Amino acid sequence: MLTLLAVFALASLLLPFLVAWIGTRAFAVAALVPAAAFVHTAMLTPQVLLGSAEDPAVLPREAVEWIPQLGLSLSFRLDELSWLLALIVTGVGALVLLYCRWYFRDSTEGLGQFAAVLLAFAGAMYGLVTTDDLVLLVMFWEVTSILSYLLIGHYHRRGASRRAALQALLVTTLGGLAMFIGVVFLAVDAGTSSISRILEIAPTGPLVDAAIVLLLVGALSKSAIFPFHFWLPGAMAAPTPVSAYLHAAAMVKAGIYLIARFAPVFALSGPWRPITISLGVFTMLLGGVQALRETDLKRILAFGTVSQLGFFTIVLGYGTSDAMLAGLALVISHALFKSSLFLIVGVIDRQLSTRDVTEISGVGRQAPLLATAGFLAVGSMMGIPPTIGFVAKESTLAALFDESLRGSPWGIVALVGVILGSILTAAYGARFLWGAFWRKKDAAGAYMPDTEWPSPPFGFLVSPVVLAAGTLVLGPLASAVTVALYGYADDAKAPGYDGAPLDPGYLALWHGLAPALFLSLGAVLLGLALFPLSRRWGWDRARRLLPFTAQDAYYAVMRSIDRLSVVTTSLTQRGSLPVYVGTIFVVVIAGETAALIAGGPVNAQLSAWHTPVQLVVAPIMIAAGLLAIRAKKRYTGVVLVSVTGLGMVVLFGTSGAPDLALTQILVETVTLVTFALVLRRLPARMGEHNASVGRVPRAILGVAAGVMMALVAIVATGSRVAEPISDAFPQLAYELGHGKNVVNVALVDLRGWDTMGELSVLVLAATGVASLVFVTHRADRLSATRALPEGPRQSRRRPLVETTEGVRVQTAGDTAPRAWLVGGGNVRPENRSILLEVIVRILFHTIIVVSIYLLFAGHNAPGGGFAGGLVAGMALVMRYIAGGRWELGAAAPTDAGRLLGGGLILAVGAAVVPLFFGLAPLSSAVWEAEIPVIGHLEFVSSTIFDIGVYLVVIGLVLDVLRSLGAEVDRQTLEMRARGVDI
Repeated sequence: MLTLLAVFALASLLLPFLVAWIGTRAFAVAALVPAAAFVHTAMLTPQVLLGSAEDPAVLPREAVEWIPQLGLSLSFRLDELSWLLALIVTGVGALVLLYCRWYFRDSTEGLGQFAAVLLAFAGAMYGLVTTDDLVLLVMFWEVTSILSYLLIGHYHRRGASRRAALQALLVTTLGGLAMFIGVVFLAVDAGTSSISRILEIAPTGPLVDAAIVLLLVGALSKSAIFPFHFWLPGAMAAPTPVSAYLHAAAMVKAGIYLIARFAPVFALSGPWRPITISLGVFTMLLGGVQALRETDLKRILAFGTVSQLGFFTIVLGYGTSDAMLAGLALVISHALFKSSLFLIVGVIDRQLSTRDVTEISGVGRQAPLLATAGFLAVGSMMGIPPTIGFVAKESTLAALFDESLRGSPWGIVALVGVILGSILTAAYGARFLWGAFWRKKDAAGAYMPDTEWPSPPFGFLVSPVVLAAGTLVLGPLASAVTVALYGYADDAKAPGYDGAPLDPGYLALWHGLAPALFLSLGAVLLGLALFPLSRRWGWDRARRLLPFTAQDAYYAVMRSIDRLSVVTTSLTQRGSLPVYVGTIFVVVIAGETAALIAGGPVNAQLSAWHTPVQLVVAPIMIAAGLLAIRAKKRYTGVVLVSVTGLGMVVLFGTSGAPDLALTQILVETVTLVTFALVLRRLPARMGEHNASVGRVPRAILGVAAGVMMALVAIVATGSRVAEPISDAFPQLAYELGHGKNVVNVALVDLRGWDTMGELSVLVLAATGVASLVFVTHRADRLSATRALPEGPRQSRRRPLVETTEGVRVQTAGDTAPRAWLVGGGNVRPENRSILLEVIVRILFHTIIVVSIYLLFAGHNAPGGGFAGGLVAGMALVMRYIAGGRWELGAAAPTDAGRLLGGGLILAVGAAVVPLFFGLAPLSSAVWEAEIPVIGHLEFVSSTIFDIGVYLVVIGLVLDVLRSLGAEVDRQTLEMRARGVDI
């Protein structure tokens, strides 16, 4: 099972390339993956049946330790329930992917991404129904929500698709968050997150009841049960294969699976039946009534699906053995007939470009195979013999009828609700057949001309026909279905249930003239009579009963949240940076003061100084800080603040920390350059437009913050109660990280996850800075720019020169000096410096070599990916300063985002790859060899992680230069050309 999940993931990554190569035929190749999973699951059938009936220890299971400290593992287990759902997910998934081969055209936009996401969704659902760990189930649960968001919003240019996708994501994610809290409660109370173990323990108590309610919230939201039902009809904006798979066979079944999984143990708990049966009955009736009002074939099926999901919630939520067996048969039948019907609608829509029942007439006579499949599927949905739908519905009515005779109040409610819902099911089933295949009459009573039907490719009909035929084949095989599901259903007895044992022949095509048979056939006949009456009454044209719907309530809530956020933002985000910073400092001071007061006596351990250098450097840093306060010009203040940073460089260097000193001086330099780029667009003198106010409160706050941090440092010196772990770092660095530079090994090996988080922060920072400057777009124009090849020798073309009016070509009469850099000739003459160009030309490649040296030498000497990346970034800074934005485009002809993304992928890959070899993440391997002339050569795999850090840092510097430098230059030039005074 773990291998299959890996295959799903890998195939999803490769599928976009395959689609780009062979087009829609790639869907047929992709269908092989779920087909293989289906075959594998089917081959495990004897083992599953034996384990469920006799010895649970023989059930197929796999487990790999994940987080042993929390008792979490990647565990998977196949019992009869997960076996059944796995067959549905993979079997229907394979047929839907095959169907996509003819549904889409090669020219369809985003087809590769769609194929990858659909296959990944199939893999996520397979993992969801087979996992035996609650935490892992939640993870798969949320993955399916995200992937369904992408699938529903596939037509991203349509507002309706985007809104429907966001609505589905918000509703199901909200339910998922509630479910996660319930999972935590249940796992804490049971002492384990193993689903099978929790069901064995069968915990009880108030905490468990709260957990049950939260679990049901997640299940009901996923399966579109009232009041969460409204997202499913809206999701019909998705392509039809998505509707057939997600909303008939897979995603909405996730909530039903969760109910079926826990009902055997918790069905008799206080909140279970009142929630599942009441909401299930209401949803079944609501969906059925609304399906009779729709004129779009997909929306008829969508509200029919809502109704059917309510049906499943009633039956499986009831929790008795016979109800569970009937409910699982319903799940089988629904997966077959509803996915078939959706695919049939997809054929009609693809061939006719419409799904409106008022525009379609006489299709049944022109497409007999498609119509036959439709009639079979609807017959199974109605419960007409000899389909599996009839077997399932009759067994359901028999189970609920027996419970009603035993005097169960919830049994009576469930029976009445299911009978009324079955009547509505037959009515909207007839409406679907009439709308899709019947020959219709116009307002005058004359027959409408038949809609012209272009015959579809035969392969396009295979999937819906096979699924519809499955409903007919499984009906006579009801006894085999009983054998397959008997072990699970027979054990489905909630603690305290004293009902009759399950009949081994419970699912059968013929039980004789039993009450359930008459109830079932009576519901079908009444439904068939209701359909023409609803048309005669104009039910599909009548005004709705209530002035608002659940959809309206959703949008009202969303508007209220938007307005509340605007009010909150206007109150807290005043646009004043001093207010924000002051608020942060006040909170920090208050929190630290409270901690110091509550902490008891302080045992400070202070020294006047550690080295004499501190006596010289510290006064200079203090003086620079005081002068920065008094500075009148912004750049002067920045330089003075940098003095304090350079003082830290000296302190690090004289305290035995050359790595920190190197990094500090590079960071200070890059920071100074960044400030210089930003200050170009600000007034030179501080307070020129808006003078500072409240200087006394600011001074008090600043002094308080400084004193507080000094006190924290003093207290920290005497607070240690154990030996520092850093004492062992030199030995660990050499033994585990195979390096002598403790700082670098700690960053990329011992504490690599911290570095991973810092890399993510760097990427976010670069993206945030760029977004502030690239206001209307994020197109990196410089990455495609090539400066003219101008150098010391004569150019074949005249260079471009930037002027206040724009960009012009330098003519032969211009006397501008020839450029030493490829972009130098593009700079305005008054901004050029030949001396600077010569220096940069000579030093650039040397600096790049030094940066690479620092990268690879950092494992055993001062350096590393961060320092090397900063050095390479400084080389780009030199090119930009000397040759302007054109030179930057020539120096780094690639998008900064590619460097950021590539570096992050390398770092993550170096962390994850060891998992495939049974090692912990970020485990290092070392390769050693003796190279002639060079000598002993050693390479540690963590260097790959460091290379990722190197690329991310270069990408960060490049993004800052592109945004705060080149883009600001371009905007400035445009503003000057428009005559704007800057």
